Amino acid sequence: MNIQEAKQQIEFLSREIERHNILYYDHADPKISDFEFDRLLDELNKLESQFPELRQPDSPTLRVGGSINRNFKTIRHSSPMLSLSNTYSEEEVMDFDIRVRKLYEEPFQYVCELKYDGVAIGLTYQDGILTQALTRGDGVQGDEVTDNVKTIRSIPLKLKGDFPGFLEVRGEIFMPHDAFNSLNEQREAEEENLFANPRNAAAGSLKLMDSSEVAKRKLQFFPYGFIEDESSIRNYYNHSLESKKWGFTQSGFIALCKTPAEIFDFIHTVAEARSELPYDIDGVVIKVNEYAVQERIGYTAKSPRWAIAYKYKAEQAVTQLLGITYQVGRTGAITPVAELRPVFLAGTTVKRASLHNADVMSSLDVRIGDYVIIEKGGEIIPKIIAVDLEQRKEESEAVKFISSCPECGSTLTRSDGESAYYCPDDLHCPPQIKGRLEHFIARKAMKIESLGEGKIDLLYEKGLLKDVSDFYTLRYDQLIGLEKTYPPTSENGKERTVSFREKTVENILSAIVQSKEVPFPRLLFALGIRHIGETVAKKLAASHPSMKQIMSATYEELILVDDVGEKIAESLTNFFANTDNRSMVKRLEDAGLSMTYETPQTRRFGPLKGSRIIASGSFKYFATREEIIQSIEQNGGVYVSSISSKTDLIIAGENMGPAKFEKAKKLNIKIISEDEYLQLISDMPNNDQMIS
Repeated sequence: MNIQEAKQQIEFLSREIERHNILYYDHADPKISDFEFDRLLDELNKLESQFPELRQPDSPTLRVGGSINRNFKTIRHSSPMLSLSNTYSEEEVMDFDIRVRKLYEEPFQYVCELKYDGVAIGLTYQDGILTQALTRGDGVQGDEVTDNVKTIRSIPLKLKGDFPGFLEVRGEIFMPHDAFNSLNEQREAEEENLFANPRNAAAGSLKLMDSSEVAKRKLQFFPYGFIEDESSIRNYYNHSLESKKWGFTQSGFIALCKTPAEIFDFIHTVAEARSELPYDIDGVVIKVNEYAVQERIGYTAKSPRWAIAYKYKAEQAVTQLLGITYQVGRTGAITPVAELRPVFLAGTTVKRASLHNADVMSSLDVRIGDYVIIEKGGEIIPKIIAVDLEQRKEESEAVKFISSCPECGSTLTRSDGESAYYCPDDLHCPPQIKGRLEHFIARKAMKIESLGEGKIDLLYEKGLLKDVSDFYTLRYDQLIGLEKTYPPTSENGKERTVSFREKTVENILSAIVQSKEVPFPRLLFALGIRHIGETVAKKLAASHPSMKQIMSATYEELILVDDVGEKIAESLTNFFANTDNRSMVKRLEDAGLSMTYETPQTRRFGPLKGSRIIASGSFKYFATREEIIQSIEQNGGVYVSSISSKTDLIIAGENMGPAKFEKAKKLNIKIISEDEYLQLISDMPNNDQMIS
């Protein structure tokens, strides 16, 4: 095939793929199967690989992704992405209407549409080409996720029709129910943690490093706002209609309303249709339609005065409490779980609900045989919110929280000020051991892939894993051929077989070797020490840059570290006082894991010389929070995350929180602007001069 023939075929395939895309997303009328669609896409991709000079910036092959992004840049929004005020009652919608009409007394219309339960995004188009996609972030600045967003087929890469030269489209990225269910089925088969809801799945998908993986998640997009430099379109409703001509998909649920009664008609219509929608919504957005009226009515610091979100109350059901079981977590915390008579709620059959801890159990006063009201507010595991006392039997007895561990029989303990009971035998209690093993291999910890809960359970059962150091002694001949079939669970009713086949074993052993390169702060987090999260692990590694220093640190020394309080310092000293734990760490060191941390390069005698500094707000000259932290450290300062009497200086950017400002004034802490900070580090000599 010559270049001219290739050009014609590429143009034909691009048109065909776009036509089928429109049929699928705009008209819900697909004419070909997913397999046939993917075949067209694959043919186009091969031609573009053969003739790369013919690939267009809006090529459908961008939908499959492929780039690896190791860092999402933080970029300032063209204008703030504000949140909406929420209400759950029609009375408050009436109050909203009264407030708006006091601010603008001439006739106007409202427009009502769905409040999608997903991730807010801002899409920038220059001359019709998608050039940038930013998450909401903190509303002032967001993360650039352009490569990932280009994989979403309902987002046009190139606008059609009579489009403006500059256009920003704001809207919601979400995961439809079918895609969510398929994703969780796949994750369950691969023994990965399930996503709690489609919103979390959409948010997690947008932050994947590999855009080709994002493409597999089948995300979708609906617009809800438009920004142009100059426009002849004077209201949102017409803008929404025009956006369909540009190539955007709409939900079909939109209404112009003149009165609260018409608004409530729309709210009730959507409420009836809600359960049939193929995606999650949590309410209806009501906003003034005309842009000129919106500007006249104005904004508060956090939200527009001309819009409000009416949110539907969480769905509820009544069912009977059949029993209470107790689960032991990784840290030894005991969680009571309500076993329920199965009831259908919000699209799924509910059989269990967390009771959280002894205090919650006591406040609810749940008793076996009670009829309880359960609520599902967007999570997989619902919660009990109340007991129907009118149906309680006279002979029912109050439930007493267990006193012994249901797994190992140890007497439970409860510290002052804590709500949870704990099993203290962390070295011998099976769920705690397996929980720490699972935590150790997690992506944010040591990232040992191809393992999961089922395989960990089998390896523990076979005596191959007793603590985390045993990962580094596993051999091919020990793993190959291991297999176990687990009986059906009450949740899915299916048997599950875990097996160690050749490829699986090779992947596991390879991932274990690669984990030896994981930096020291992540290893510290991976150990699963109670109260030590990612952030605290980083702070500890920065202040005590070796395992030896942390193991030998006293309680008094640890408590001086930022974000390390009494509980954390006590947890650390108790963990390393145990000889078994110290032996385990020694085995990890012998296996070649990193036990030291190279702190960012700092100037010990720089112009900031040991000063404890906070940066708050958004900044003009520093694109990310990491950049300003690096600047502080490179000039001899110590970055801290919270204000205290020990703080020496605050660098105040735009939108610094008023609470922080007031606290700083109360503690008499010096506050300077970003420009003053830059002047400070450029003017001050590298001597013993201190900030005063």
